[in-house]
Amino acid sequence: MKLTFKRGVHLSYANKNATKTSPIRDFVSDEVRLITSMHIGAPSKPIVKKGDKVLMGQVIAEPVGFLGIPVHASVSGEVTDVSMIPYLGEGNVECITIANDYEDKWTELTPLGSVESVDPALIVPAIKNAGICGMGGASFPTHVKLSIKPEQKCEAVLVNGAECETHLTCDHRLMLEQGEKIVGGLRAVMRALGSEKGIICVEDNKPDAIANLKRLALNAQGVTVQVLKTKYPQGGEKQLINAVLKRQVPFGKLPIDVGAVVVNVGTCAAIYDAVVYGKPLISRVTTVTGCVNKPSNLRVRIGTVVEDMIGACEGYSAEPGKIAFGGGMTGLCLPGTDLPMAKSTNGIVVYSVKDSKSIDEGPCIRCGKCVAACPIGLNPYLIKRAADADKLEEAKKLYVNDCILCGCCSYECPSRRWLTASFKIVKQKLAIQAKQNGGKG
Repeated sequence: MKLTFKRGVHLSYANKNATKTSPIRDFVSDEVRLITSMHIGAPSKPIVKKGDKVLMGQVIAEPVGFLGIPVHASVSGEVTDVSMIPYLGEGNVECITIANDYEDKWTELTPLGSVESVDPALIVPAIKNAGICGMGGASFPTHVKLSIKPEQKCEAVLVNGAECETHLTCDHRLMLEQGEKIVGGLRAVMRALGSEKGIICVEDNKPDAIANLKRLALNAQGVTVQVLKTKYPQGGEKQLINAVLKRQVPFGKLPIDVGAVVVNVGTCAAIYDAVVYGKPLISRVTTVTGCVNKPSNLRVRIGTVVEDMIGACEGYSAEPGKIAFGGGMTGLCLPGTDLPMAKSTNGIVVYSVKDSKSIDEGPCIRCGKCVAACPIGLNPYLIKRAADADKLEEAKKLYVNDCILCGCCSYECPSRRWLTASFKIVKQKLAIQAKQNGGKG
């Protein structure tokens, strides 16, 4: 039976055809630029300096604070710079640049062995030491998500293979080509949490991936594959839990509060590598598509610069208007092509000048389509009114912090109101306000 959640939207376009049949191919660049704030939490602290020689997988920045994770060298070579660079909306961030010597000399690794025989108590520490964070775009430190309280019980681990975002097919290819790592990583998480049930959730527009994972799951204890209806945003944590387990995660609560944990397929594969081979997270599969001559799914080293990735796809096929990290619904526009990709960068989409033209806002006509589409059950038109008036407390009372910035309201709005963009700004302002108040919102 195909499952789904309430509300959401059926997208009239997906733009996945350009890469969904493109096998993963490797690309390695002459240098990498590794920012120290690739995850939610305090930036990691660099422990290398210009001129240092580093090995692949070597820790080059140490974790800071409860949410901290380390950063590892994704190539072997020489550190050529440690400096601050502008990065998206984060202001200046620290960046470590390494010139690749193409020798791929690894630092000493500590494999733990089979996911079925390893001591479960060693799994979460291994995940932290590997610097793994959510690879579906959220970038939340995985070891924190899996560090549940003694009184909490994870009844089911859900693996997010929905990949409902437009343009992106990197997860699809991973499920086809490295399904055994996904199943193995899931088993590691299940054993770490003492969970007897693991469910890999895939939308029905990926029948080949579903068939492959079902075959692999036959030999994995407690693992099943659940087919989902193709709908956006099916891959949201709360939407996935609602669709598969029929449980509602209350406002302000986490999935574990209803007995569930959700991990991305890419995160599962990284967990497998960390446990079985002792490898840290130094590479990932990323979709590069849009106005490029050879749309591809590239396995690249973390810190690869956007310009190099576009070059690996044989350059632009038309004059670019905008370039974004991520798909059409949740992607972030880049100020230039000299920025490096991060651990959570699942896509780079190049839009033509025509496709990237902005549309002016129209007046709200009180049609209610934004309310009907919101998968969280919010009132976007009221939040927008508060946002336009810069009434942060009013927006907060309307649960703007629970908005997942999926873009459903903006997609459905006939007046093309800039709803999601306004909510993101308000959430950023509230986050700054909370920090200034010592963490109290």
